[in-house]
Amino acid sequence: MATESTLRPSADQAEVIDVTRLRVAIARLSRRLRRHELAGLTPTQLAALSTVERSGPLRLGDLAAAEGIAPSTLTRLVTVLEEADYVTRQPDPSDARASTIAITALGRETMERLRDENTALLSQNLLLLTPAQRAALAAALPSLELLAGPEAPARVR
Repeated sequence: MATESTLRPSADQAEVIDVTRLRVAIARLSRRLRRHELAGLTPTQLAALSTVERSGPLRLGDLAAAEGIAPSTLTRLVTVLEEADYVTRQPDPSDARASTIAITALGRETMERLRDENTALLSQNLLLLTPAQRAALAAALPSLELLAGPEAPARVR
């Protein structure tokens, strides 16, 4: 099924958005930012560590749901993070059958270092743009944040 690769302007919109170009540009930028050393972690492991850092101690099931991965896959993933000393696993005090995962000091330091590296890399790349291009990107930030947010806008049919 073919989909429209351009978003046609409405009466008050002057620009046509080439959705394919936008998708490719976002994907390439994302890959470029992930290309640097990831502390020995896969992107999925890094995403899980980030979720644990942001959301605090989590039960394994809650982390699996947040990451959209199967519990058996999550168990292996958490084992890797635990062996690297990025997280600790503790029994859940409210349910003896469950465990909670919390980030360690090393896990926090690693996440901070990776964020700093990504910020430096992106800052260097932004210097390659003209002032007008940087201004256009700054103007687009609210829209990009909306699209990238936890609750993306509902699809229009």
